[in-house]
Amino acid sequence: MRAKAPFSISKDNIAQIYTLEALIAATIIIGVLIFSIQATSLTPLTSSTANAHVETHLYTIGQDILNSLDYSQNGEDSDLKKDILNWDGDSYSWNSVTYAHTNKTLVNSSTADMLKTVIVPRGIAHNVEFTWIDNNGNTITLPYIYNGEPSNNAVVVSKKLLLSNSDMQTPSQFATTTGIGDMDTNTDFYSLIDVRLTLWRM
Repeated sequence: MRAKAPFSISKDNIAQIYTLEALIAATIIIGVLIFSIQATSLTPLTSSTANAHVETHLYTIGQDILNSLDYSQNGEDSDLKKDILNWDGDSYSWNSVTYAHTNKTLVNSSTADMLKTVIVPRGIAHNVEFTWIDNNGNTITLPYIYNGEPSNNAVVVSKKLLLSNSDMQTPSQFATTTGIGDMDTNTDFYSLIDVRLTLWRM
């Protein structure tokens, strides 16, 4: 009986084609995997995306705070407007207990109360500034609450409020106390104040 010749892949064209296809397929798969790993976005773990997430969160908090403070009902002044009208012109800083300036504390301030309740417990640094244009066309900015220089990742949220002469008992006294002057003495319009809330992580 005639013995069968041993199998040889080198002499079997079909086997060679299958083997070649398998090698090519494996090479393609490996290449795709390498490309996928290199191209996969790792942004959730990067500092830039983490910062962007923090900034978005801070901005939302800031907007909610100012919107809440600026809310008014039944024709009354908003809490934010009342804080401006009651401002004594000084800058206050958080001292781990309250907002203080030299030997006095900031009282009767809804803004301070809101920040103390929402911002301080979360360890978020913050500044509040009032900006307006004087009679000479110069932009003036003074701090209402100041806690240091903001970081590069700070966010700024602002809200504009219209002040009228009828909002205050003595406009001239308000101007002397705060430095915010009457922009139009011929009308009830007094000034437009831009309240800027700056938030950043320590």
